[in-house]
Amino acid sequence: METHWRRAARSAVWACSAQVLWVSRAMLTGLVLWLTFPSLGAQPVNPAGTWQSENGEIQVRIAQCGAAYCGTIVSSRRYRTDANNPDPSLRSRPLVGIRMIWDLTPSSDGSWTGSLYNPQDGRTYSGRVRVTALTALELSGCVLGGLICRSQVWTRVR
Repeated sequence: METHWRRAARSAVWACSAQVLWVSRAMLTGLVLWLTFPSLGAQPVNPAGTWQSENGEIQVRIAQCGAAYCGTIVSSRRYRTDANNPDPSLRSRPLVGIRMIWDLTPSSDGSWTGSLYNPQDGRTYSGRVRVTALTALELSGCVLGGLICRSQVWTRVR
């Protein structure tokens, strides 16, 4: 009888080892496929619409501009002119109507990259935009090749 139990135990161990090996191979295959085709699940959501800044001071309409997307200021509560523009000849122009986001193109990580103009400091930043929910847009502006970034979450108005 002892021999029978030993054979049964060996058989059970072998069957368990085979299942573990099969599961390990399946997981490894899935990991390789995911690393090979990472962008399949990260299709960027279209950022078109009218968005209000985190502090509620401006609204920007993002729309398609040729092959890319751009954003134009459609409302400003606090600022009337582009007073902080580094070009003195542009400081008296109205803020409403200024294109503050341009060249937004899709990235493989599900976001859109382009350029962002900040009328509060008059600087242009490399930027990233990602629709994180139906009514939320995460906007990040970076300097020094992305070493220093600031982010805001904007809310969809329309």
